[in-house]
Order: sequence, then structure tokens, then C-alpha cells
Amino acid sequence: AADHAPNQSLRMLRCGLCSQRAAQALAISLRALWPPAAALGVSGTKDNPRLGATRKGSPEEASFCYGTFPLGFSWGVGSSAFQTEGAWDQDGKGPSIWDAFTHRGKGKVLGDEIADLACNGYYRVQEDVALLRELHVTHYRFSLSWPRLLPTGIRADQVNEKGIKFYSDLIDALLKSNITPVVTLHHWDLPQLLQVKHGGWQDVSTANYFSDYANLCFEVFGDRVKHWVTFSDPRTMAGKGYETGHHAPGLKPHGTGLYKAAHHIIKAHAQAWHSYNSTWRSKQQGLVGISLNCDWGEPMDISNPKDVEAAERYLQFCLGWFANPIYAGDYLQVMKDRIGRKSAEQGLDMSRLPAFSLQEKRYIKGTSDFLGLGHFTTRYITERNYPSRQGPSYQNDRDLVELVDPNWPDLGSKWLYSVPWGFRRLLNFAQTQYGDPPIYVTENGASQKLHSSQLCDEWRIHYLKGYINEMLKAIKDGVNIKGYTSWSLLDQFEWEKGYSDRYGFYYVEFNNRNKPRYPKASAQYYKKIITANGFPNPREVESWYLEALETCSINSQMFAAEPALRHMQMVTEITVPTVCSLCVLLAAVLLMLLLRSQS
Repeated sequence: AADHAPNQSLRMLRCGLCSQRAAQALAISLRALWPPAAALGVSGTKDNPRLGATRKGSPEEASFCYGTFPLGFSWGVGSSAFQTEGAWDQDGKGPSIWDAFTHRGKGKVLGDEIADLACNGYYRVQEDVALLRELHVTHYRFSLSWPRLLPTGIRADQVNEKGIKFYSDLIDALLKSNITPVVTLHHWDLPQLLQVKHGGWQDVSTANYFSDYANLCFEVFGDRVKHWVTFSDPRTMAGKGYETGHHAPGLKPHGTGLYKAAHHIIKAHAQAWHSYNSTWRSKQQGLVGISLNCDWGEPMDISNPKDVEAAERYLQFCLGWFANPIYAGDYLQVMKDRIGRKSAEQGLDMSRLPAFSLQEKRYIKGTSDFLGLGHFTTRYITERNYPSRQGPSYQNDRDLVELVDPNWPDLGSKWLYSVPWGFRRLLNFAQTQYGDPPIYVTENGASQKLHSSQLCDEWRIHYLKGYINEMLKAIKDGVNIKGYTSWSLLDQFEWEKGYSDRYGFYYVEFNNRNKPRYPKASAQYYKKIITANGFPNPREVESWYLEALETCSINSQMFAAEPALRHMQMVTEITVPTVCSLCVLLAAVLLMLLLRSQS
């Protein structure tokens, strides 16, 4: 059972120059992932881990791994409907919980920004597909807007044919360009009416409505879509939507709401998978999985068993929360024990973590054809006991603290640091923990530094190079990775951060009504990686970097000149019609004078 998977064998993580084989798997606990303290150069103390606990690099990063990915490896970029489409109330689309959440204003989103227009992607399909061709990607991961297809969220009420046509045209455009569509059914934008009338993911009925919605999508798009993702990062959707209130629908039932929402999301996923498996798989021959995001958790003090256990617990409350029911049929024992104990200490008769029945466990287990894994950064983890009297919360249930090393490259966002070696460890962990599933990396990327608008994003190039290389090392370790999706194609609406965080390969000028796109240096660099299917040799890889910066320098000059060109265009749009009108008026006056003189 996956509950005991930490005690299964794990590979030691080393690649050298990729000429060495991975060391023989060690038949010991998950602690095998953490090498001896001396190897990492631990110099901090537990009393002051944030400032003093720096480490002198990682053995995994000691050498860069030159080589190529397996033949047929799939390269892509991603986006989501709410973040890019705009057209929030056009062509029959119904409101989503994020429409309602952002329209409330009052500090819900940084700068009180809204996504009514976003990237205007609804009206720029062909242009954005051209950008995908320019990148040479082999797949494009995007999400369907549930309320665009079903305005009330309920199939029996109404199906929006214009919404179906929009996504059908997008899928056809991708296939015409030899780009595989990887389609996410739900990326956080729940129909608002399901939230108002049924309580959204707090009520199990939403799982049934989701199953009906998924069946519609399989029916109308499944002849062309062969890769389905049911949910994107449901942990964040549940945690920020039903615990902290930072995301739509903005609820804060601490320590209860997120577990209930997650419980129903897991059931909804299983229903959709079974529906595809029983009705559509034989005809369509597709795959259905889920995308789970998780950072790597590294023990603060690897000689302290409590910190090692806390790091394991961090991963299980993060990735295992959803993955363990899907792969093993139930929540991990560590979650059931801790949440159950704290619930009892808080005077509750039942655990705040819902329980699956035996029938549900059998129904949910095995409902994934692949594991979608999203990853962005790493945290050091140390043990900290939170008394139950502080009240119920996800944070208190975990009994740990997340820390960062001040020496890690800071990319500008408060939460995102570049720590490539954590990616390799997470991939190996997932491979061992869940029985060597096919893994698709469904999200990985870096935002801009501060509020920079520059196109020469060399920090993103370094991030991409490091993380993709650690993924290559994980494949050399034996992890079954089928594809990689970099986040994201465009700068887009980033939820509670508004438009302040920019993850795109293409810069979007949001202040321009046309939302023009400009390629960043990282777009050129990623294109080179895709074309070479990896990192062929040092000289060529270095030339990519220099070429990307040279290209972005030219693009930056064009971008800098854009305001002047727009001003000239605006002046032209005003001046030319005005002059023409004056000419017509003057001609009319002269004609009248001429006629009078003749009479």
C-alpha cells in the first residue's frame, strides 16, 4: 500500500555527466533521498534556520547533464481559460466564481484587477496558435471554461453551442499545426450558479454535475482530444478557496472547508475517469489523469529525525493528499491520525477529514492513466508543534514550518525561488511512491523579477536550463517522464496577484486594447531546447544563451518604440479623417460659391 511506500526502495540521486548509471536503489526509507549532512555542507542551526541554515549547493547540481531526452518526448506550454480568454460575458458564457470574486473588488486581487479582457485570447486563437508553432512545441495544455460550455454549470439546463464551437475550432487549429491538445476540464473557474445554489465544492452534488460536464466534453471533443486532465492543482483550489479565502469563492471555514472540498473533488475525478473508461475509451483511445502541484520539502536538519519526518509529512499533506486516494484508495494514515487526533482535542466527535467508504475506496483506487505533476520551487522543512487550542487549520494540522535559504536565487515573487535539485527529488519520490506511473510534468516555470517589463529575461533562461536538466537526470534515474509543460505561453491574469506576476514566454501589453504579444529571450531559448530535444553539448547550449539575448535586445528596441508608433497611429486615426472631412467641407463651400457666381 502507498501508506508504506516511504519504506520502499529509492534510488540515490546522482547523474555525474550522465555517463554513470544511477546507484542501486536502497531498500531503506524515504530518508535515502537526503544525503549525509557533510555532503551538503549544512552550516546552520535549528535555533536560527532562516538566516543561518545555508547549504553549499547540492550533489545533484555538481555537474550539468548533457544529453537528449527519449525519442517521442513531448514538449509544450500551458495556459488556462480564465487567465487568458477574457470575453467573460460574451457569446452565451455564464459567470464563474472568479468573475464574481474579482468583480467584488475591495482588495480581493492586487490592484483590484479583473480578468474581463485578460489576454483577449477568445478573439486571438489563430494568432496564439501561430505563437505555438513559432515555439515548435509538440503539445499545448489549455483548459475549458465550464461556464462557457454550460452557463449554469448544469448540462440539463443549457448547452452553449457557441462555446462548443470556440473550443472545437481551437482544437482543430492545433491539430492542423501538428500540435497535440492536452485539455484540462477544470482550472478553478467553477460556474457561479453552482456555488450560489449548491455550495460549490462544499457539496457532493457538484461532483455529479462535474461528471455530466466531463461527459459532454468527452462526447463533443473526444474524437480529437486524447489527453485529458480532470483538475489542475486541486490542493490550491481547495486551500485558497475554502481555507484562507484568498481565491474564489473566498470562504474561510478553517480546517474543515478545504478537506470537504478536496473530498468531493477526488470523487468527481473518479467519476469522470470511470465515465471515460466505461463509455468512451474503447472508441477514442485516450488517457485521463489529474494534475497535482507540489513543491519539494527538504529537512532543515537532516540529522534530526523529527525534521526528516516533518519533511515526509509535508510531501504527504501536499502531493499525497490527492495522489494516495487515487493510487491506493484512501488518505494516508499520517493525515488520518493527525487530523483525527487534533479534531478530538478540539472537542469534535468526528475527524475534520472526511472518510471514504469501502465501496468508495475501491471505486477511486486506480483512477488515473498518468500522473500530472506541477512543480515550481523547494522549501526547507522543520518540525513545529501547533497546540490544538489554536484552532483548526491546515497549517496547524501539519505541525511544520516552511523555510527558504537566503542564498537561493530570488525570482521576484515572494514564494518562488530557483532550486532545481528539488525537482529531481520530487520526480523520484513520485515514481517510487505511486508505483512507477507515467508522469507528465504539467506545470513548471518562473515569473519575472519584480515589476520588470523587459524582454531579456535571463533569469528565466537559467531557471529553465536548471529545472529541465534535473528532469533529464530524473529520466536517467529511471523515472518514466513522458512530457514537459512549461508555464506559461503568455503573461496572463495570475489570480490574486492580478497582472503583477508574469510567467509567459510572450510579454503581453495589458494596457493596450489589442493586447499585443512580444517574444522574450526565454522563448528563443526554450525553442532551442525543444528542437535539440535536450542539451547536446556545452558549446551549442552556450550559443543558445547568447543568441537568445541578442534576439531579445532587438525585440526590446522594437518594444520601446511601440508607444511612439501607437501615438503616431492614434494621431493618424484622428488626423486623416479630420483632414478629409475638412477637404470635403471646403470643396462643398467652393462649389456653392461657384454656383452662386454663375447664377
